[in-house]
Amino acid sequence: MNDQTSRAGFVALIGEPNAGKSTLTNRMVGAKVSIVTHKVQTTRTRIRGVAIEGAAQIVFVDTPGLFRPRRRLDRAMVAAAWGGAADADVVVLLVEAHRGMTDGVRAILDALRERLGPGRKVALAINKIDRVKAEALLALAADLNAAYPFDKTFMISAEKGHGVEDLRRWLAGMLPEGPWLYPEDQIADLPLRMIAAEMTREKLTLRLHQELPYELTVESEAWEERKDGSVRIDQVIYVARDGHKGIVLGHRGETIKAISTAARAEIADFLGRPVHLFLQVKVRENWLDEAARYSEMGLDFRDGNA
Repeated sequence: MNDQTSRAGFVALIGEPNAGKSTLTNRMVGAKVSIVTHKVQTTRTRIRGVAIEGAAQIVFVDTPGLFRPRRRLDRAMVAAAWGGAADADVVVLLVEAHRGMTDGVRAILDALRERLGPGRKVALAINKIDRVKAEALLALAADLNAAYPFDKTFMISAEKGHGVEDLRRWLAGMLPEGPWLYPEDQIADLPLRMIAAEMTREKLTLRLHQELPYELTVESEAWEERKDGSVRIDQVIYVARDGHKGIVLGHRGETIKAISTAARAEIADFLGRPVHLFLQVKVRENWLDEAARYSEMGLDFRDGNA
């Protein structure tokens, strides 16, 4: 790599919940660094995944989905998303092709005008293009570009990879010249203990139903490197009510056992070594109002007051 032509910078992915930001981050990085579920508001913090395109190092910031917040955690998540956009060199707005110009998308476009200063490059990525016909895609692109002066528009499928290479090449060329920000082999800048906690939370979210996933959080309480090269990870699942603890444990502990098995396999695959995972479930009725829980999630507790 030639230092004179190297580029590096941050690209914030914003959009409504479930627009495909985490899927696109993982696709760009070439590894799973951000959890993905079919449920909205899965991503809670700004997760940075590092991708290489030629002489450019692109740091993707997968932000929480933008929605109308109702509670402290919601407000802190939305603040984290806009903070990621404000700090980025380039912003990419993801819009779901089959949902089109929703009220939520209109609100994001209005906020972009207010929050981002002049000169900030903003690209539009219409995602999940396999779900609609070409004529509808072209009409949606025209409507969105009439509503906001995007620098470039891309038609992509983050899940299948269509159009992703073109987007990555364009982003690489938009970043400022300068040395790389991370070592060449680093793919994420979250602490490993937080990535491991997020992987367990993903399994909980996929396994459990309705509102419960939003009423729990996972923390890696202890991390022990063993002489045989394996690692022991002790995690705590905090739930808000006694009844939730029983749901997480399941009949004769079957639910927590299945979650532990799935999480352990994914963490071991990510780390490339054996993992011994031990899960506890604790009831903390007010964890949603505890600053320490927000710090563990990488969120600013004070932003929840807004």
